[in-house]
Amino acid sequence: MQETNGRTSIQVIDRMMGLIDVLSKSGNPMNLKELSQVTNLHPSTAHRILNALAHYRVIDKVQTGSYRLGTRLLELGNITKTRIDIRKEALPFMQELHQQLQETVNLSIRQGDEMVYVERVAGEHSAIRVTHLIGAKAPLHVTAVGKIFLIEDGKDETLSYINRNGLKVFTKNTIKDSHILFAELEKIQAQGYAFDNEEAEAGLSCIGAGIYDDSSLLVAGLSISTPSHRLNRNWGKHIKSTADKISAALGSARA
Repeated sequence: MQETNGRTSIQVIDRMMGLIDVLSKSGNPMNLKELSQVTNLHPSTAHRILNALAHYRVIDKVQTGSYRLGTRLLELGNITKTRIDIRKEALPFMQELHQQLQETVNLSIRQGDEMVYVERVAGEHSAIRVTHLIGAKAPLHVTAVGKIFLIEDGKDETLSYINRNGLKVFTKNTIKDSHILFAELEKIQAQGYAFDNEEAEAGLSCIGAGIYDDSSLLVAGLSISTPSHRLNRNWGKHIKSTADKISAALGSARA
């Protein structure tokens, strides 16, 4: 029975990938009848798989019975691209910044409503914090780089973020009032870099700046994290300058 279930699961994946492949080659949305004919699937089978794919935004329903590739594929593609390309370009600059400041340097990318840490440069004696381990995640509003992304989203999208998630509190310094958050975002926009003032973890502070790709889109963030008693707020200009160098290496005109 276990082997049969395995074969059934693989068959479903094969059919799912067949539908995605057909949609990827079509310049226009396709209806259920067309998809069934091209993939040789029974309409009820195709409809069931398409509904599941739509639930996870792998495909979009553009009108009754018509489908096209969804935004989730674009998000996943961008995540893959940024993890590969940006990490490669950023690492030498991160190492240089670490040598200058002797503090932990982080590279993070956005995944939905969270920042994900994808690279880190730290000395042997640096305190390793769980929050900044590679692969760890944190909500946008409690991280320096996350605030940069909220600025890029604009006020309406930031309000949507707040409505979806609330302003979850991690420490006594976490911003939990939307008016205070928007005031903080205005200040960040003016100076070009952001602070996390023990908002994600007590005793730990961060400074972050945005990294832009060759389309001048915000795709990642560079930050340093340090015990709060060692934080020098003048480091913000160094972080911003290094982030700009990485953006330039990616071909951004905003650097």
